[in-house]
Amino acid sequence: MRGVVLPEREERVFRIDGEVLRAGGPPGGLAGHDVEMVVDGGWLLPGLVDVHTHPGALSTDEPFDEELLREQLAEHRDAGVLAVRTPGTAARMPAWVEQDPELPRVTSAGRWLATPGRFFPGFGRDVTEAELVRAAVEEATASSGWCKVIGDWAQDQPAVPLPLLTSVVEAVHAIGGRVAVHCQTPDGSRNAVLAGADSLEHGMHLDPALLDRMAAQGTAFVPTLGAFGAGVDAMRAREPSVRRDLWLAGWDSMLGTVRAAHEAGVTVLAGTDSFPCGTVAGEMSWLVRAGLPASAALGAASWTARSWLGLPGLVDGAPADVVAYASDPTADPAVLDHPIRIVLRGRVVR
Repeated sequence: MRGVVLPEREERVFRIDGEVLRAGGPPGGLAGHDVEMVVDGGWLLPGLVDVHTHPGALSTDEPFDEELLREQLAEHRDAGVLAVRTPGTAARMPAWVEQDPELPRVTSAGRWLATPGRFFPGFGRDVTEAELVRAAVEEATASSGWCKVIGDWAQDQPAVPLPLLTSVVEAVHAIGGRVAVHCQTPDGSRNAVLAGADSLEHGMHLDPALLDRMAAQGTAFVPTLGAFGAGVDAMRAREPSVRRDLWLAGWDSMLGTVRAAHEAGVTVLAGTDSFPCGTVAGEMSWLVRAGLPASAALGAASWTARSWLGLPGLVDGAPADVVAYASDPTADPAVLDHPIRIVLRGRVVR
């Protein structure tokens, strides 16, 4: 394959050797080799990434469905999303997901960890506050090294106490794991940062004064703007209430906070938290609306996210996960909806 590689914006040639990329064409050129030009021109990305998606169930009153999981992961793949992180699912990720060569690479955080009064009862793993640290270590050990804690819930109810959340982070870090925290209240977002969480999921009401600390300790910010933005009009139409008004106040500051986070050096990443799956290109557009440069917004849904998950970009020896586009997606994000080739684990899947 030949094309302009992002983010370097350099034209390069790769050959696919099994499931691996190799820099350059066949030794001695194409003559005499049984090769196929998969891509000849265009723009090459190392696969899109959705770092906040929950495949396997469409609503909180439905059980985890492995066939639906397969379908939704295929939706991601067909949109060029070749890696996902699932920060909480209704059941642990089944082993067959890693073994299916036609599905995106999945980084799982196991089941949501919910203490009393926080989250949908029975949808995640319900634990007491006394059980939370042990459960967090168990989920991180049983998954891809991640766990997900529901750090707060209703706007007018208390968040998980800071000392407890700090103990969770310390215990999971001690086994080499990482902690994602759901937070969308002032105390929830504050506690997640001060506890040293690895990622803030949503981060509504995040105090901009905490951004330098986030950048210094490597806490990423996954604002899921599209999921919030889709519900703004309906929320504004509700009768005034404490919860409605606090939610809207949080939303009204979010775009500015996301921009400030990027400017402070925080790793801002793209996650959809919505259905259908495979819509992370829309989240990139929201990040641009928030004020991120187009290249940074695309990186949040591709190479930056891959690096954060421990996956390489388009380099010699990397997994052959590549999406090709006819034109530069940083100039026109709508291009992301029209990949001309999708290569996953060295196989052309589209």
